[in-house]
Amino acid sequence: MYKYKLVKKINPQDKAAPKKWYAIPISEVPQTVKAMTRAATENTTTAPIEMEAALELLGRHARQQLQQGHTVRVGDLGTIRVSFKSDGVEDITDFNAGAMIKNPRIIFTPSKEFRESVLQGIQFQNAGVLDEGISYASLSDYKKAKGITSGGSDDSGGSSIGGGGTGEDGEGGFS
Repeated sequence: MYKYKLVKKINPQDKAAPKKWYAIPISEVPQTVKAMTRAATENTTTAPIEMEAALELLGRHARQQLQQGHTVRVGDLGTIRVSFKSDGVEDITDFNAGAMIKNPRIIFTPSKEFRESVLQGIQFQNAGVLDEGISYASLSDYKKAKGITSGGSDDSGGSSIGGGGTGEDGEGGFS
């Protein structure tokens, strides 16, 4: 179940339009490496400490490979690569990499299989409303505080999205 809060924002594409309510993701606290490796190795012959060591080695190797300009494939999870922005020059002899290459960053691209398996049937649950700096625990609490008696969907249950593909309108299947 993935939680979200509703926040009133200006549409960046049309700043003159009235503010609208948008869902923003609320991530849970990440598991510790120890908790994750214990859960991942449960009912296997691999010890959690072995998995921790393998993850540490993978991290070291990935750093080295990325610094050498390689893309790193991480099993069926996906790939990690370095990307950056660059200023342009009209004359190629004026290009100075140290001064003109900017904002290097690391990009993770999930594999098709990983992305589809995560997004298939993902469920969403309302975790509240943030309005004018005040955080309400639920949509019901917000409605009660504002005196709203009808409209909107109930926040007691979750909604499910199947597939995770893109709808005809390009909006990621949210309807």
